[in-house]
Amino acid sequence: MSIKPRLSRFDLTMIVISLVIGMGIFKTPSVVALKAGNVWLFFGAWIFGGIVSLCGALTFAEIGARYPNAGGFYKTLSFCYHPALAFMVEWVLALANIASIAAVALIGSEYINPILMPPSLQNDTGIKIITISSVLILYVVNYLGIKMSARFQNLLTIFKVTMIILLCAAVFKHDVPPAITTVIPQSKNIITAFGLCLIPVFFTYTGYALTINFGADILNAKRNIPRAIFWGIGTVIVLYMAINFAYYKVLGFGGLQQTDVLAAKMAGIVFGEMGYKITSLLMFLSVMAYTNVYILSNPRVFYAMAEDGVLPKIFERVNPKTQVQEFCMTVYVAAILVLLFCAGSFSALLSYTMFFNTIGITLGAIAIFILRKKTKELDGTGIFTIRWYPIVPLVFIAAYIFVTISIFVDNPQACFVCLGAFAVGLIIYYAATRHTDITTNNA
Repeated sequence: MSIKPRLSRFDLTMIVISLVIGMGIFKTPSVVALKAGNVWLFFGAWIFGGIVSLCGALTFAEIGARYPNAGGFYKTLSFCYHPALAFMVEWVLALANIASIAAVALIGSEYINPILMPPSLQNDTGIKIITISSVLILYVVNYLGIKMSARFQNLLTIFKVTMIILLCAAVFKHDVPPAITTVIPQSKNIITAFGLCLIPVFFTYTGYALTINFGADILNAKRNIPRAIFWGIGTVIVLYMAINFAYYKVLGFGGLQQTDVLAAKMAGIVFGEMGYKITSLLMFLSVMAYTNVYILSNPRVFYAMAEDGVLPKIFERVNPKTQVQEFCMTVYVAAILVLLFCAGSFSALLSYTMFFNTIGITLGAIAIFILRKKTKELDGTGIFTIRWYPIVPLVFIAAYIFVTISIFVDNPQACFVCLGAFAVGLIIYYAATRHTDITTNNA
């Protein structure tokens, strides 16, 4: 049965916001402040990241308008390049999603660790215990059924946006303790420092490119996809700049550098000890919801690959009673746990996640130049087109290449791991398609 369009422009706008706003904004500003070393570079990185993200949003808006399909990201790469490259990119992005889930789960555990753990375990070991336990609990929940997962997903976007607005309201409080004025200066030259700042900034802004996967679900896709992406990412930029100003205003730049659990710390300063504890608990539950959604949804990518004969058929199996991909989900959760055991810190996971993402998203953005040539017949038909083409996509692509280079300079191992993952993806693709060809020929 083919997919019928059901989603409105508002529905897709909310999807854009939920895809972008994970838990990064409650953690990465501290990382950016440490790497920046001064206020101007800190806000400059967030402003530049917002401009680049808007350029990227406009680029993917035109891609979505020109080539609306279910699984649009994979379909676009396959159409513009080659199915093998499309599979390799989706394979690497799937691994990046695993790393992203692990990173976000660690953030949530940092918030709840002081409340749940005794003083002797209020460290990295305690955080890892909570993170692994949380993932296992969610695995059990998903294994039993999808009702609870669906409820979490429905509340996620509204909950996070409301939390950001409430935290921003802290700037209107007048009886807060003095902000921390001791600043840790950055130890690298300004260009290197700026590049390192953009790694966590782009991590926090990423996600909107996946909106084109809903091409077959959206009503009047050629008009509504670009508008939803534009308004969605515009809302995110406003929220991000507002909460970063609130962090700076309430905590001071030194406090911003020296605080890992930003949201809970700021709530504690403004509302007292109870506010800190309540915010920590709510942040943890929000992370649980985010992680739960990805554990539920990402195995569907492997399901689609199994349908195409690229992965073994066992990945396609679904429990008819619970509608759970038991084998596929087990493999997926196991991969998250392995990554948590191997890395174990947010900073370590961030480089790997962003290197995977920057490669995939850059290739996706470059596809706009090929797609324009292959869909010339759509020019002048009223679909969305980028006004300042090719400047807008080139700004986005150049910025992402700069970030990719910055990651390589800071962590060369991430580059080799990513290239190894691409190579494994290519081997899997040709092994699977060769097996499919042999089976077809024998039949």
